[in-house]
Amino acid sequence: MRFALTDDQAALAAAIHEVLSEQATGDRLRKAVDEPAERTGELWSRLADLGVLSLTVPESSGGLGLGGVEAVLVAEQLGRWAVPGPVAESALLVPYVLTREATSDDAAGWVRRLGQGDAVATVRIDPGSLAPDADLADLVLIADGETVRGATPDAVRLTAQPSVDPSRRLFTLTMEPSTLPVLGGPSSARALRDAGAVLTAAQLLGAGQAVLDQAVAYAGDRAQFGRLIGSYQALKHQLADVRIALDFARPLVLRAGYALDAAGATRSRDCAAAKAAAADAARRAARTALQVHGAIGYTQEHDLGRRLTRVRVSSLAWGTPADHRARVMAELAKEGAWN
Repeated sequence: MRFALTDDQAALAAAIHEVLSEQATGDRLRKAVDEPAERTGELWSRLADLGVLSLTVPESSGGLGLGGVEAVLVAEQLGRWAVPGPVAESALLVPYVLTREATSDDAAGWVRRLGQGDAVATVRIDPGSLAPDADLADLVLIADGETVRGATPDAVRLTAQPSVDPSRRLFTLTMEPSTLPVLGGPSSARALRDAGAVLTAAQLLGAGQAVLDQAVAYAGDRAQFGRLIGSYQALKHQLADVRIALDFARPLVLRAGYALDAAGATRSRDCAAAKAAAADAARRAARTALQVHGAIGYTQEHDLGRRLTRVRVSSLAWGTPADHRARVMAELAKEGAWN
């Protein structure tokens, strides 16, 4: 069995990284806070050119037909560069769920539109929860108990809510769920939760790596008392602990991406383990990076501040680390692991 990434997978991640390193500049991302068009602007066009919008769309529907591992690699880069807007939901999550688990003919039409860049989608997973970037969405996928329904703008009323991450706008939805078309049943709802947790875990992994890189670079430049702060042993140990935490989380996230395609009995457990580990690692990276930078690190003018808020929001999205650890324990008990 091969555990390493294939050459094609590594090339995909490198291509996304190259584009985002050029396009996801601090000025552009700060601009997205005030200008909604920037959340689906030039960045989306460049990602569309690379096939990201049709990544998980089957070849029969004009897509690339790639799977969970590739989606995880793309999501990691989106998190690394704190890309605004519902790219992960619209390009990766919603097409993935609708093509594999949906039971409605309407789903195929939405998949084609999303893959062609003619529509934008986002997700709300529980009644009363918030839908990110719903003001941009042509489709909101709603997990409503044991069904997945699709809401269009004319069927819902949006109410903006405060968001810790200003580039990630949040909304409550007012609607009558029973009037919305059903796109999938219980298996779709489970797949939505599992895939959402994994893709969020991948974004946390990328964000954690980004803040670690920033902290290491700053420690190599900042001097106090006549010495670079990176030369102090205590600081080296903290940065090394972050590196270990991220390295331990990475195989769990990749395993969960593989589990999405395998759709085996351990899928939910694998996805929960990935989300818990990635959230813990990213939060540790964020705390350490802030300690290295000091107070300037949490200001909006500093690029680190943008990533810190993204880590904070993403670590709570799709379930907290505690929620997912409890889920892992429950799945293990169900499998008889304690016997």
